[in-house]
Amino acid sequence: KTTMSNDATSRLAQIKHKILVLSGKGGVGKSTVSSQLALILHSLGKKVGILDVDLCGPSIPHILGLGDKSVFSGSEGKWIPVYTDDTKTLGVMSIGFLLDSKDSAVVWRGPRKTAIIKQFVEDVAWGELDYLVIDTPPGTSDEHITVCESLAKYNPDGAVIVTTPQNVSIADVRKEITFCKKIGLPILGVVENMSGFVCPHCAECTNIFSTGGGEAMAKELDIPFIGRIPIDPLIGSACEAGKSFIEANKASSSLDALRNFAANYPQPSHATLESSTDKMSE
Repeated sequence: KTTMSNDATSRLAQIKHKILVLSGKGGVGKSTVSSQLALILHSLGKKVGILDVDLCGPSIPHILGLGDKSVFSGSEGKWIPVYTDDTKTLGVMSIGFLLDSKDSAVVWRGPRKTAIIKQFVEDVAWGELDYLVIDTPPGTSDEHITVCESLAKYNPDGAVIVTTPQNVSIADVRKEITFCKKIGLPILGVVENMSGFVCPHCAECTNIFSTGGGEAMAKELDIPFIGRIPIDPLIGSACEAGKSFIEANKASSSLDALRNFAANYPQPSHATLESSTDKMSE
């Protein structure tokens, strides 16, 4: 057990930055934000990994065009990430690679979920990475507690919080922020997703619903605001096709918030969660 722990420490020590993408609300676009952030970091010449711990709804393989791939074990019995190309500079690990088909359901209780997430965190041979982006399911339950406990000794940078502008989303996202504060996980910033609609013909952005809710929350709670991402049909079609939006739409401003965040990545304080994880079960 000690040897396994030391091996995991050695593997994760090769990862410079570890970012969790969180939200208390489902359907706000966490997987879109996770994948596009990873692709932007990769476009800046960084070596990037994406860990998809959304066990019941793994979207990352599809978004990155890897839905037909399978994961393999290496010579030491550790999982080898699935890479987007032969350069092996953007790797992915997801439960989606382990399912028999895309329609297979993960019907697991808490202990089994906990075990697989611990394996995902500790038993993947990422190699040297500049960034590991961790895509999580909505809520503050088993998956979140497990991934935070498992990362506690490996100095995660913190969390990117994703919300939509509406009050019904903000109310649940506030709970996620409380979760982060309770366990001592730094918040790197808030992304207000689906904020306005970009016309696919003229590229004008119109606030067809509401806007500003995420920014107002961030200001109230004294949390960095990363910026807004509009509803852009071209982002949706790229994700559906498993293509890179940023490569095909370099002139688009829709992801400027994530571009600026990646280009000016904040100096992390590094979370010290070891003394805080006990609070999660209170």
